[in-house]
Amino acid sequence: MRVLISFTVLLALASCNQNQSTTSSKKVETKIDSVKVFILALDSAQKIISLPGDLLPYENVQVRAKVQGYIKAVKVDIGSKVRKGQVLALIDAPEINSRVQELNAKEKAAQSRYQSSKDYYDRIGTASKSDGVIAAVELERTKNKMVADDAEYKAAQFAVASCRQIGNYLAIVAPYSGIITKRNINVGSFVGNANEKPLFEIEDNKLLRLRVAVPEVFTNAILIDNSGDLITRSLPEKKFKAKLVRKSGTIDQNTRSELWEFEIPNPTGELKAGSYADVKLHFLRTQQSFVVPSAAMVTTLEKKFVIRLSNNNAQWVDVRAGFNMGDQQEVFGELEAGDSLLLKANEELKPGTKVAIKLDD
Repeated sequence: MRVLISFTVLLALASCNQNQSTTSSKKVETKIDSVKVFILALDSAQKIISLPGDLLPYENVQVRAKVQGYIKAVKVDIGSKVRKGQVLALIDAPEINSRVQELNAKEKAAQSRYQSSKDYYDRIGTASKSDGVIAAVELERTKNKMVADDAEYKAAQFAVASCRQIGNYLAIVAPYSGIITKRNINVGSFVGNANEKPLFEIEDNKLLRLRVAVPEVFTNAILIDNSGDLITRSLPEKKFKAKLVRKSGTIDQNTRSELWEFEIPNPTGELKAGSYADVKLHFLRTQQSFVVPSAAMVTTLEKKFVIRLSNNNAQWVDVRAGFNMGDQQEVFGELEAGDSLLLKANEELKPGTKVAIKLDD
């Protein structure tokens, strides 16, 4: 009797478990997840970024000697402010002065020969007007002699001018106004060799150049006010306005960026060329685009996508990333305004999955 009762209880328990399992399976099969979505709309994408830049002088030149000789005098030193045409140093080369004197003498001799030939030709020419007095061949010979002496005189003039120009190179002058940043000579130094260091380096720092490598994603965007705010480590408390003046027009294959050049007025000289500089740039997309919460875009090794809900079914839509604005992300793809997108997307929600939509507050 006890065995029969036990067997009956076991059957009842098994039947209950089977009913509970079937009921549970039905619940799992019919359960639909509820997800938060938002309605996609066009927006104006903008981004403020800070980029490092190279602060350069507006002009920089290495001054070298064009003739060989010994430094006779040095008129400036590093830090000296110079004007265009100001003498920086003098070179002593006595042989050049001797050469100029020699050529001056040759020029005078050539001038005398030419003048003599011309006078003789003028007299012969006057006499030849009378028939039979001067032979035609003699007149032609005299004319040729005058022309040859004239050419020799002009050549002597050119030689003197050339040597005098070389003599002018004995005075090293500033090509433009600026400041001496390097000096590599002393009195008595021999200069004029091809591979030697420059005598001086001069920089014009009244106006500075700022070169910035702008990432490719921003190169076709609008730069607000066509300028940026510059700060340096030496003057962290001050901001300077940097005006965009030119672009390189090409993307560097190594850095995937375009070189932009800004100009910064520096009348007081407080900014130093070569300083480490950061510039803050405010970019605005030329046209409105789609901006989604950063969590709405999934990035994998293969692609980037968002999840669109259509008729309560999940769809993966491939997108291309634009401006990354921290908690928001600009995207481009086969999307339309009014689409319902998953607020927090993930790879676990496969395409075709049935979900219940809950609009984000």
